[in-house]
Order: sequence, then structure tokens, then C-alpha cells
Amino acid sequence: MLESPPLEAALLAERLRPVLLRLSRQLRRQSEPVGLSAIETLLLGQIAKQDGLGVSELAEREKMAKPTMSAHVKRLEEAGWIARSEPDPRDKRRVGLNITPAGRDALLAVRQRRNDWLAGRLEALGADGRAALDAAVAPLAQIIGEAE
Repeated sequence: MLESPPLEAALLAERLRPVLLRLSRQLRRQSEPVGLSAIETLLLGQIAKQDGLGVSELAEREKMAKPTMSAHVKRLEEAGWIARSEPDPRDKRRVGLNITPAGRDALLAVRQRRNDWLAGRLEALGADGRAALDAAVAPLAQIIGEAE
């Protein structure tokens, strides 16, 4: 059985969790005007990081059923954001996915919209609010197991 965290940490978690969820939702919504869903933006980002990634590998990475992933990949391909590579000579069934220039542009547009949206909200906070959030970046990165 998991041990309960100290009361102070539990109370902070109760306050922080809904705010982080709403913030994440607002950032994900910034992909919609570009024509990408939040999941498609995530998948396009994964393909951009590793050109040649296979559909099965992508499904496994994102903990998604292969048929569901195939539907997302089909939509990205039909939109011209990704293209399939030639079959692997060692395994004709395996086809890699590559981001297209249009896909890279769409991904950059989403990132720019997200940054612009967030920068606008940060500017409204004022210097003290921005300083507090700046100080929180490293601990938040630590929570998710990443170094800043």
C-alpha cells in the first residue's frame, strides 16, 4: 500500500493539480486553429524528433492501440503533414513515418501559438508573478523527472 504524503504536500497537490490541468488544456487548445488536435500535435512532435519511426513503435510509445494510432497517422498523412518512407528492405512490413515540410511548419505554428498565448498571460502577471513562476520551473521539471 502507498504511504500518504505529508499533509503540507497533499494540500499543495490538491491546489496545484487542477491549475496545472487547466493550464495544460489551454495550451493544447492552441493547436486547433492550425488544424491539429492536441494528440496529433503530440504525434507530429514525436515523428519530428525521430524521423523513420514506425506506426507500431509510435503506438507503443504513446500507449495507444495500433488501430487507433493508424487512424491518427492516416489523418496526418492525408493532411500532408507526414509521409511514409519506402519499406524497410529487411522487413517489408515496416514503413517509417517522416515529417514533411508542411508538417514541420504546422508544428512550428502550434509551438508559436502556445508560446504567444503563454507569454501574454505571463506578461499580465507582472514582474513578481513571473519571478515566482521562473523559480518554480526547476522544481516542476524535477517532479516529472526532467532536468531544466
